[in-house]
Amino acid sequence: MKTGFIGAGKVGFSLGKMFAESGLPLTGYYSRQREAAQEAAAFTGTRAYSDLCELVQDSDAIFLTVPDRAITPVYLELRSFSLSGKQICHCSGALSARDAFPGIEETGALGLSIHPLFPVSSRYDSYRELADAFFCLEGEKSAIPAWKTQLECCGCTVQTIDAAVKPLYHAACATASNLVCALVQQSIDELTRCGFSQEDALRALTPLIRSNTARLLAVGPTKALTGPVERNDCETVKKHLACLTEGNERALYTAATRKLIEIAVGRHPEADYGALRELTEEGQK
Repeated sequence: MKTGFIGAGKVGFSLGKMFAESGLPLTGYYSRQREAAQEAAAFTGTRAYSDLCELVQDSDAIFLTVPDRAITPVYLELRSFSLSGKQICHCSGALSARDAFPGIEETGALGLSIHPLFPVSSRYDSYRELADAFFCLEGEKSAIPAWKTQLECCGCTVQTIDAAVKPLYHAACATASNLVCALVQQSIDELTRCGFSQEDALRALTPLIRSNTARLLAVGPTKALTGPVERNDCETVKKHLACLTEGNERALYTAATRKLIEIAVGRHPEADYGALRELTEEGQK
């Protein structure tokens, strides 16, 4: 199955390079920025197409590695070509295949969502780690087994989900990735009120975050949990709430603490966390 790419950004570069190094046949790249397509083609040992129709004709599977907002418009442009028997794929975590490719069954093509659970940050380097990522597949069920096999041949782990849970899936990814930035920024903001500079605050937090994350990933949240919630220390949590007077800051701390209580109960089912629950309920008011 020959694969082509429309869009030559970080995801297109990285997927193409991973596929090429695993021996999967590629056609090449088309981009409205001709130089980007040429760069991606040189990186992957493929061809830069100047004619979109020609790339479509030459490819069995076509990845739309463009920004989420452009996926459907590009697909609608492709509908002017013969798509029968082809696979149209996107890499969005938020969109289902059906949402991205409305009416695709009318074209005779198959629609797939192939999303890497990985922060692709570099056109030239991310492919080296991409093979260690989970890939989430959703879309036309008849096409999923072949892609599962191909991705596993690249070294990836594959999970299949239904379209109905795609928003929940993406929320989970955002929680573990994007929302962590909010927690760290709140910690930095609080340290600056203690006299730290922004730069020193981040530097001070780095070993704490690094060590805790390593432990978390090694043993899971329940075993990794430490601190006042795990100890059922109401007095310390009460002091925290007393100094967090700004609404959003207090709400974030309280919401996260309530989730930590659930984790702590799983670790210490014999303990009574009722007083701590009440404290966080009051903290939300």
